[in-house]
Amino acid sequence: MTFRAHILGAAAGGGLPQWNCGCDNCKLARNGNIPCQSQSSLAVTADGAKWAILNASPDIRQQMIHAAPLHPTGLRDLPVRSVLVTNGDIDHVAGLLTLREMQPFTLFATAGIHEVLAQNPIFDALNSAVVIRETIALETPFTLCPGLTASLFPVPGKVPLYMEGAVVQTDLIGDQTVGVKLETDTKTAFYIPGCALLNDDLRARLAGADLLFFDGTLWQDDEMVLAGLSQKTGKRMGHMSMSGADGSLAAFEGMDIGRKVYVHMNNTNPVLRPTSAEKAQAEAAGWTIGQDGMEIT
Repeated sequence: MTFRAHILGAAAGGGLPQWNCGCDNCKLARNGNIPCQSQSSLAVTADGAKWAILNASPDIRQQMIHAAPLHPTGLRDLPVRSVLVTNGDIDHVAGLLTLREMQPFTLFATAGIHEVLAQNPIFDALNSAVVIRETIALETPFTLCPGLTASLFPVPGKVPLYMEGAVVQTDLIGDQTVGVKLETDTKTAFYIPGCALLNDDLRARLAGADLLFFDGTLWQDDEMVLAGLSQKTGKRMGHMSMSGADGSLAAFEGMDIGRKVYVHMNNTNPVLRPTSAEKAQAEAAGWTIGQDGMEIT
């Protein structure tokens, strides 16, 4: 079995360019000066024939058009066997509504995430007689697709924006925000598109991994504030920034991980500019900046 991961979407919610944003990155992307990026999603396989999608972004229809391995092989024969969602964020679940065409697949999620979906009747458009809902307990291995075992584990995070109350805890530990461990017979990979901090448990869990896809939302914590686009910092949004003393570049320094790839990057993040100093700094620290269509074997 050969593990393959195909980045369907490398950007955070809103994509690049974001529809209502006139920041430098979005203007460059609209003008064709830097690559556009769609919203967060990853496709994985162990046999090259049957695939699973991790997070169903609002851009999933276009993403699948551009991903030849996911194209139908017959009238209604599809290589996609399952979809797994790691939280209830709109940029990770809205694409489920595109997958409503009576196509059989298994929808994997924790009990907490399934409950979020069940509370909104629009998701009943996925006929439960065709799309099987499987509830996955934390730390319990299951077959994601042939030859690929997965398990879910908690990572520090928060509830989706549309579920926030007056008080928001951004480093909750539970089943509302999870990471995914992916294992073949010889390799181990992790997918963590949203993470508020690298705690001791997560550090120990990731040690020795062959491949890591990790939250790259912002370059610096106050990035959106400085750009005049928001009053929220990365920490307030439940995301660990790349730079700074408590950023992921520093936190992962010296860790035994084979390859590290940033995904889920906000439209403001300077690493999305191919010639930026920030991208060069991340690459010098051993990170790959994920891009739509990038495939890692």
